[in-house]
Amino acid sequence: MSTATVTSKGQVTIPKDVRDALNLKKGTELTFVVQQDGSVLVRPKTRSLRDMMGMLKTDRHVTVEEMNEIIARGWAGLL
Repeated sequence: MSTATVTSKGQVTIPKDVRDALNLKKGTELTFVVQQDGSVLVRPKTRSLRDMMGMLKTDRHVTVEEMNEIIARGWAGLL
């Protein structure tokens, strides 16, 4: 079991073994949920597709028709 200390500014350094187990990287946002029994559930915040828009850069542009064809091929198991 890992332990940490709260600083005067309310900050806590998450122990390395916990960061590794949760695959936490610099900038990862966490959610905290206080349970009825006083325990706290901490999880990396999941991102929505909207949050990820623009992360991948490409010069390739596809038409709606091309997207529909790719989707149809995927559903048919051809990809």
